[in-house]
Amino acid sequence: MARLSYEHGAFDKPLIGETIGHNLERTVARNPDGEALVSCHQGVRYSYAEFNEAVDRLASGMLAGGLSKGDRVGVWSTNCAEWALVQYATAKLGVVLVNINPSYRVSELEYALGQSGCRWIVAVAENHGSDFVAMVEQVAAGDDSYRDEVLAGMDKLDFDDPINIQYTSGTTGFPKGATLTHHNILNNGYFIGDLLGYTERDRVCIPVPLYHCFGMVLGNLAATTHGACIVYPAGTFDPVATLQACSEERCTSLYGVPTMFIAELGHERFSEFDYSSLRTGIMAGSPCPIEVMKRVTSEMGIDEMSICFGMTETSPVTTQTRREETLENRCGTVGQVHPHVEVKIIDPETGRTVPRGEPGEFLARGYVVMQGYWNDPERTAQAIDQQRWMHTGDLATMDEHGYVRVVGRIKDMVIRGGENVYPREIEEFLYTHPKVADVQVFGVPDERYGEELMAWIVLRPGEQCSEEEIREFCRGQIAHFKIPRYVKFVDSYPMTVTGKVQKFKMRETAVQDLGLDEAATIATA
Repeated sequence: MARLSYEHGAFDKPLIGETIGHNLERTVARNPDGEALVSCHQGVRYSYAEFNEAVDRLASGMLAGGLSKGDRVGVWSTNCAEWALVQYATAKLGVVLVNINPSYRVSELEYALGQSGCRWIVAVAENHGSDFVAMVEQVAAGDDSYRDEVLAGMDKLDFDDPINIQYTSGTTGFPKGATLTHHNILNNGYFIGDLLGYTERDRVCIPVPLYHCFGMVLGNLAATTHGACIVYPAGTFDPVATLQACSEERCTSLYGVPTMFIAELGHERFSEFDYSSLRTGIMAGSPCPIEVMKRVTSEMGIDEMSICFGMTETSPVTTQTRREETLENRCGTVGQVHPHVEVKIIDPETGRTVPRGEPGEFLARGYVVMQGYWNDPERTAQAIDQQRWMHTGDLATMDEHGYVRVVGRIKDMVIRGGENVYPREIEEFLYTHPKVADVQVFGVPDERYGEELMAWIVLRPGEQCSEEEIREFCRGQIAHFKIPRYVKFVDSYPMTVTGKVQKFKMRETAVQDLGLDEAATIATA
């Protein structure tokens, strides 16, 4: 019998059975004078002792202002020191932090605040920072006597209490509020940092948004669980600010989605900065092109770059490449199962676990799986089955050594004339073209084949290329049905604020520009 696509992340270090607040107190006790947070654009620095004091003052003010365990508080802001203070202050109180996307407009904001039942919202004014601690202290004095009450309240919290609601972006319908516990995100942050080898000597550059798991879990919690320093280069992603922070703050770790690394590597000022302190980092959030990973290694000197893979509903990381990986595994896979997590790959039609090497839907189970979608049992039941497996919608394969390769999303898979085509495979091939900086492949409707392939390509600076040159590059190298029928050269892609490419918007634009019949796909499916 063929070996099935299932792995369990047995690990010698146990899960952490405590709340985020208690974990922070332990870190402060062992590293009070170590630098905890640097916000470059604000000119703010905190030692761990100072950071904890500011967190307690904010928590005290919230407590005096009438907040209590289980209340919801929204934070609507770009990256800043105050965002982190709110994250840890709410955790100490057992107040549920609701992450609000900074790009939300009125209707989206109204839905998130209403659906979650937020009592407070903490926000920055447009175009300049705001001192959240001072704001709260205008509501209540927040004197030092409240710290005892904060600490006493912490002892009444349980690590399985919900502590965070993150609204997942969707292409249809209202966003879903993934509800995460102390246990979910504290442990995920800890083991991410553990696999990266974080210690009190590390300095983690976080240009990714804090409102997303990438910033607040892979970033903040991975750092504070190990006593490392958090570095925010700017309020929103800026390639020069990021490179400058890495150089001047002597960062050892750098985070980003692939498009961020592409922007940094391609910037005209790239050569001005010193990257010698960098040793590790995380590239995640969307498929990580092999060629980009190679350039990060060779040009930025990051020999221990890691790929993390998962989703908000799984806290978020379920697989990760290890520091000692070969270049091939770090470039071509999303790593192996995370500590204390189970993963398997199933046939989405039958639900049966597929043999190793066969593509199917990626599922995860264990401490990482969210409690559910906030006040939405119906959509929770659609995502988490009776055995508590989270159905991710990602298509993947698992090899004999447990390495997972993501081949796309179930919804992104293109069916051309009965052939299943995975855009990720074609994208990886086109990245090897010397003129291509970035590429996205997706399906568009076609009356004959049901769907045809289209590639949107960003060229390297100064390069020119034709559609036929791209197709000629493909001929004889990949199967004829995988060669894009349509090629468009663009300067950028429609993206979410976290840097995820929105292929559905690209498809909508293509259908309109090419005058295609959207019903053709449905009729031949």
